[in-house]
Amino acid sequence: MSRLRGLSGLLLGALIAGAPVASALAAAEAQARGAALRSGLSHATIDQVGQRARDKAASTACNSADLATVANRVRTAFEGYSRLQTMTFPGDAASWKATREVVSRVRRWRLSQPAKFGWDSMVFGLAGLKDPPDLLAVVNFSDGALPYSARLVARDTGMAPEPFLNSIRASMPPRSATRAILAEARGLPNPELFPDGATSAIAFRFPAGTVATLANLDPREVVAIDYLFAGRSGESVRTAYIEVGDFAAGVAFLAAAQR
Repeated sequence: MSRLRGLSGLLLGALIAGAPVASALAAAEAQARGAALRSGLSHATIDQVGQRARDKAASTACNSADLATVANRVRTAFEGYSRLQTMTFPGDAASWKATREVVSRVRRWRLSQPAKFGWDSMVFGLAGLKDPPDLLAVVNFSDGALPYSARLVARDTGMAPEPFLNSIRASMPPRSATRAILAEARGLPNPELFPDGATSAIAFRFPAGTVATLANLDPREVVAIDYLFAGRSGESVRTAYIEVGDFAAGVAFLAAAQR
């Protein structure tokens, strides 16, 4: 229950703070939600806590001394948080690494997760100098294979409102309960985006709306990145997997950067 009380406080704080403080609170709220889900709490229980926080905020006078105290504490905490340049968001099996640093005019990863699949390697996440950054999958195939396209496969929340759980941890749903998002562009990335140890790579860019699709998934589940190859005997596919984890928290962390 201590996690729930912490989550309630964060939601209350988000209601009384302005941007970019609200972005910082959104990152903390996303992390707290993920931790609560991974501990076995249900979405319904967490939503009930959130509603109680909203009810509490709605019933509190704007000139309340207690509310002013909470708001000042939130703003003070944000002063330090806003100066953080890097942050790692651990998951069950993989982590997201976020960075606000812009050390050159070369496109670099802002939020990324590496993945190995067979002899091949990939980095997936947000990269670029502009805001919002692009959602990319940068992949190296050990045999030099060249896919003609890529698609991201995720649970279709309209067809399957709840994640498919194996014990507490979520897994890929059956393909009949998924949606596929095709990459909208393919190109050669700069070396700073290559997977570790790779001397070449190819990048696929996904539509901007894919970020919201990922952020709205359960942090325990995974998404698939299918790489599509044309061959004499027909199409073949190689698949990498990415843990959703605290992707939403990482996006909010980037948005909370002090300008």
